[in-house]
Amino acid sequence: MGQGAAKGVVTLDMLPPGSRARVVHIDAGTRALRRLIEMGITPGTVLEIVRNYGGPILVRVRGTIIALGKGMARKVLVEPL
Repeated sequence: MGQGAAKGVVTLDMLPPGSRARVVHIDAGTRALRRLIEMGITPGTVLEIVRNYGGPILVRVRGTIIALGKGMARKVLVEPL
């Protein structure tokens, strides 16, 4: 994570299955940021981790389950709820 994160803020890939979190910031370049926004991942959005072991992380966003690679998930800073 490296950048002095606010208290309680972690990257999306650190959350266990079943946990929920609110997106606080997306630390990504223009292309990755656009892709995440197109998937419905924007600051303020509440997410739920469906699966986080092995391959991609499965995340429920706005009622839809999407798969995110670990690298992309590390760009999403969240506050666990």
